[in-house]
Amino acid sequence: MSRFLALINDPDYHATKRRLAAADCVEKAGCFLVSIPDTRPWLSAGPYRYYGRDQLDGVGEVTLFNRAELVTRLADARSATLNDGELLLALIDRCGLGALADVEGMFALAVWDGRHLTLIRDPVGARTLFYAKVGLAWAAASTLHVLRHWPALRPRLNLAAVQSFLTFAYLPGTETLLAGVHEVLPGQYIRLAPDGSWSSGFYWTPHEAIISAPPSVHAQHLRHTLENVTLAMLPRHEPVGVLLSGGVDSSLVTALAARLHDAPVQTYSISFGDKLPNELAYSQLVATHCRTRHQVLNVSGRQIADHLLETVAALDCPVGDPLTTPNLLLARAAARDGLRVILNGEGGDPCFGGPKNIPMLAAEWQQPDLSPQQRAHLYLRSYRKCYDELPRLLHPDVQAALSSAPPLTERVIHYLHAPTMTSYLNRLLLTNVRTKGAHHILTKVERITAASGLEGRAPLFSRAIVAQSFTIPPELKLAGTREKWILKQAVADLLPAQIIERPKSGMRVPVQHWLRGPLRDLAADTLLSPRARARGLFQTKTIQAWMDGKGMVWPRQGIALWMLVTLELWLRAFVDGE
Repeated sequence: MSRFLALINDPDYHATKRRLAAADCVEKAGCFLVSIPDTRPWLSAGPYRYYGRDQLDGVGEVTLFNRAELVTRLADARSATLNDGELLLALIDRCGLGALADVEGMFALAVWDGRHLTLIRDPVGARTLFYAKVGLAWAAASTLHVLRHWPALRPRLNLAAVQSFLTFAYLPGTETLLAGVHEVLPGQYIRLAPDGSWSSGFYWTPHEAIISAPPSVHAQHLRHTLENVTLAMLPRHEPVGVLLSGGVDSSLVTALAARLHDAPVQTYSISFGDKLPNELAYSQLVATHCRTRHQVLNVSGRQIADHLLETVAALDCPVGDPLTTPNLLLARAAARDGLRVILNGEGGDPCFGGPKNIPMLAAEWQQPDLSPQQRAHLYLRSYRKCYDELPRLLHPDVQAALSSAPPLTERVIHYLHAPTMTSYLNRLLLTNVRTKGAHHILTKVERITAASGLEGRAPLFSRAIVAQSFTIPPELKLAGTREKWILKQAVADLLPAQIIERPKSGMRVPVQHWLRGPLRDLAADTLLSPRARARGLFQTKTIQAWMDGKGMVWPRQGIALWMLVTLELWLRAFVDGE
């Protein structure tokens, strides 16, 4: 999944270009902009060029959903003929970086103006952008796959990121597992200069702007926005797919797509076997109600284990979510059906108050005088991954090396106490949007679908929906224990009552069940291998206890082992170069 690379002062540029089998490149005063063939031939990475007040050259992955609005804003007849990448360059040239706050789309872009290389990531983080510095040389790429091929970079493990991953099951900020390699944040721009200096800022961030209006008005406005963003993401005159779990979020996206699209809608669900809990009755109900062509993909634990390595290799930063491999298999099924675009229901919980916020709100109600550190500590524990297990899991040498590292609470504390939010629920949602949303949900979907030659799009995670969610009073989002109340009100007429009224359960991947079969074998072969032991990251006795179903008060050994296996496989691909 090679995309694009931008270099400043690279003394070995030609070797880099050869290693990447670059397709097109632009060289300007020591800046090299390189595009590389992609698994999606219809998506161009450039190079792009725009002659305006300045000559701007760029490379990037750009998909715009509000082209017509941007063309109208530029009021220039030639702008209608520009491709999406060129249109963004024109907008930057004419209106400045602040104008990107009005863009609806998925993009990662590197722009050279003759003085600086500016790295820009879309407002919500649908696409990724990484950068590194060696001496006075800078390199930036849309994937770590590309950046790893920069000869100047010597991949080394970032230990601080290891404990972050084990806490969140993803990496929540600028850090990556490669020392010295950083990720651009959503809505951020970073200017890199040939003299080695840099500066950064944000052209868009979510902020609270509560509108006082009756619930019916909020529901009506939300429905209007949902229809607009979904329609904009539908590929005109061609079939579209939807990943349909049977929950409210994926069901409402299916219903909107079926109502608004001018071509067939195909839905996809997954089953782990009739003997395990599933939501197939709900997904079939929605598919029948919306008259979609529905396909259920049956997979076993062994199939999931067999495809985990290629799943991990498709992810720039590891994701310890067991749904990654099922999502890859679903994406491949959609690609075999000839689809180019597939929608999903991701975003409903982070934007509108899913049930996982309730324990944090309950703790706040019981102890309203918690310190910022205590509040952040509770938030980390709420993930229920390996945060509490770190003292028993990490090798003593690793713990000693991390003794001076910043506390894990720093990854979230500034969101949980953001001055732009007055409501505690909105601060929780902001934290979810800016961490789990941008570094787990959106990037997981983008990478997994791209690996199959598709483009995954998330209507509920568009900039417009994120912005509107912070105009709605918190009590309309999480109404008592009724999660996403206003979202359900906005689409109640589109779906059967059983879907609207059902409690959230989510697609449950039976990793704990697999601990007695394929996951145990995979964990033994991977985590107890000579290579894994040689890394010296973990205490073998803890891993062995988890494989035996012991060592935890609650039975969560399966998800913990899944994360460790994912991490080890990722290290083999990105650090060892396997």
